[in-house]
Amino acid sequence: MCLAVPGRVLSTAEVDGTLMADVDFGGVRKEVCLQYIPDVTAGEYVVVHVGFAIQRLDEESARRTLAEFDRLGILEEEFGDGFELAARAAQQESSEGAGR
Repeated sequence: MCLAVPGRVLSTAEVDGTLMADVDFGGVRKEVCLQYIPDVTAGEYVVVHVGFAIQRLDEESARRTLAEFDRLGILEEEFGDGFELAARAAQQESSEGAGR
């Protein structure tokens, strides 16, 4: 699944001619491209889709969305280790099949 996820900009820097940011997604930090909204500053919240910040978001909305994503397990699904997630899903399917 590929969602647009809100995150807080921790810092910005130019990397190989591209404006980038270190963004915190509720405890998960990722490097994000800021080319679509280059005037973003540290402390602001942005919505990120496939590694690109696509819009600003107010802090309250960002925190509420992150909390809901976390509650639903979406943050782990989106940012977790894909192999670990696949192994857990396979294990769950196996144990459900054994109970039939």
